[in-house]
Amino acid sequence: MKTQDTVFTISDILRAVARTMETPVVVVLILLMAAAVFMLGWLIAEALGERRKLTKALPTLIERLRESPGDREMAAAIEGAGLLRRQKAALLELLAHPEFTPVMREALAAQLLETEEARWNRTVLRTDLIARLGPMFGLLGTLIPLGPGIIALGQGDTFTLSQSLLTAFDTTVAGLLAAALASVISAVRKRWYRRYASDLETLAECILELVKQKKEGA
Repeated sequence: MKTQDTVFTISDILRAVARTMETPVVVVLILLMAAAVFMLGWLIAEALGERRKLTKALPTLIERLRESPGDREMAAAIEGAGLLRRQKAALLELLAHPEFTPVMREALAAQLLETEEARWNRTVLRTDLIARLGPMFGLLGTLIPLGPGIIALGQGDTFTLSQSLLTAFDTTVAGLLAAALASVISAVRKRWYRRYASDLETLAECILELVKQKKEGA
């Protein structure tokens, strides 16, 4: 008898915890959907803003850098190039220290590239997190209402059962929708950022080589 009472007590505790979690789970799902919509707006703003002005004429830019007689002219070529603002800032920072040795410039270039990649990774991590959490909380929102729904079914209360099933379906859709939207955004951003990093690394290596050649020829 004691064992049966203990089982009932544990079941009651678990049922109470599940019912307590229902509202927070729904709130989290709403926040995840809002965050996914916000990230979509950010992506569109990025595509229609600075990215629209991005021109990938790297051979032309490299040729201009090669023809520049000094760091000041190379900086002017970078300023006039169709690059992202942060790409320009990183390359100009690389040219802003003429007193650095080649090894010091290489170390600075590696640090600048690592900083930009870390920033891009943080941006992608936000949508990756939404893509992972969406289905989890959607599943929680699906399972939690099923408990009262099953009890209502046993009591013949079809209204409570229908409400529980409706909540379960709604939370599933919300979680999957947020995850799907976030996954698409992450995929697009990862493709963009790989190209940004590749362009920045290529230009940094070209600048290091050109500066080295100019110093050796001076």
